[in-house]
Amino acid sequence: MLGFTPFKRHPNKFNYTPRYYDPEKEAREQRRAELRGERAGDGEYEPGKYIRAQREARSLRRNAAASRSQGKLWLMVLAAAVLVLFVLLVYPRIVAAFRTAGRETPVAVQQEEFDPYAPITVVPNDYEQE
Repeated sequence: MLGFTPFKRHPNKFNYTPRYYDPEKEAREQRRAELRGERAGDGEYEPGKYIRAQREARSLRRNAAASRSQGKLWLMVLAAAVLVLFVLLVYPRIVAAFRTAGRETPVAVQQEEFDPYAPITVVPNDYEQE
């Protein structure tokens, strides 16, 4: 009963007046914007307007993220297909080229029979001996 009083007490109130507010200028700007068609979409507040806008924006972000991930999936599938084609078609040819490069191809030289009585041709030595 200590808090009870028969007299009605009013809560603290603010006596706030905006310092730079001009209601005529505000009305004038609003009329001009309506004539130019700038504020055609605003209108009055509808209950749930902002919540609905947030939900729609969230769904758009999720759809964009899903399409990006789907694009990444197709890119990885394409990269795997290119890798498989490389391994099946190009890699064996490269390996075969390296194998044949390591071998010396025999030159077809016709050898005559050795004749021990044939004259010997002497080839001069161009190297200087010390």
